[in-house]
Amino acid sequence: KSKGKPNGKKPAPEEKKLYLEPEYTKSRITDFEFKELVMLPREIDLNEWLASNTTTFFHHINLQYSTISEFCTGESCQTMAVCNTQYYWYDERGKKIKCTAPQYVDFVMSSVQKLVTDEDVFPTKYGKEFPNSFESLVKKICKYLFHVLAHIYSSHFKETLALELHGHLNTLYTHFILFIREFNLVDPKETTIMDDLTEVLCSSSSSSSSGSSSNGSGNGSSNSAGAQNHVKER
Repeated sequence: KSKGKPNGKKPAPEEKKLYLEPEYTKSRITDFEFKELVMLPREIDLNEWLASNTTTFFHHINLQYSTISEFCTGESCQTMAVCNTQYYWYDERGKKIKCTAPQYVDFVMSSVQKLVTDEDVFPTKYGKEFPNSFESLVKKICKYLFHVLAHIYSSHFKETLALELHGHLNTLYTHFILFIREFNLVDPKETTIMDDLTEVLCSSSSSSSSGSSSNGSGNGSSNSAGAQNHVKER
């Protein structure tokens, strides 16, 4: 079911994306210039800045997901899908696990909670050093948080609208995307799937780098723009 099979039939036309409607993309809870907000202040250590922002984004995205979690069930979201891409969870041993969207989000939130509350990874006491692996862990966290945000848009935007929380979601997404771009925390190939939304929401807050392949190392994630009518796996 998860794989698109070329069978000679014309692909179904792509469903209209409600979250791209201008009346909804204009909605924000603040008009703050996020580009300035994400920049590293001169007197702050980079790792401290990454740690405090990553922790804050984790809490906000967790909260945003909780508003629609009752609609994200094993029946309604049998796979962790975003548009035409399906995500799998990988356990500590690297074993690929096919799971429902709520299971995937639970894996994400549990593992991130464990990391951000671990003093050896996200130290809060004065004089305690960040581990050498800190930046790579932050990148991993941000990649997973992006998946959750993208799933809310692609599968639960109607519910978000009904709750009148789309302004909050747009504001959170804009802030998060500009943050991960500022510090090259997520490979642009990973976020291509939401480039149409990113372009609309971030164009006023950022230079027109949407869709460009700024640095960021390839991490083996699957290709993006091609094969729009086939389900991809990650």
